[in-house]
Amino acid sequence: MAEVTLTIAGRDHKVACRDGEEGQLRALAGKLEAHGAAALRASGGLSGERTMLFIALMLADQLVEQEVAPPSGIPPMLLDRIADRLEAVASALEDDGAAH
Repeated sequence: MAEVTLTIAGRDHKVACRDGEEGQLRALAGKLEAHGAAALRASGGLSGERTMLFIALMLADQLVEQEVAPPSGIPPMLLDRIADRLEAVASALEDDGAAH
């Protein structure tokens, strides 16, 4: 079992994780830390618990915004998958038409 120290809003937090998951935890902590300064200001720096509450509220607000108005546009990977499927359908139709 591994242990990672994550720094969020100026406070260190030791977290245990499975071996190999350290990078994922650091990436998640980075997302939290992106709101750290604003959360510290909002909480008045009174407590780490209150600061984390404000970070959680900011992240929840982002999730709600994405649910209400998802980002526009279709991701390129999805377009590629759709194109591949359409090509397969077209090929199958051509093969079926040639057989008749």
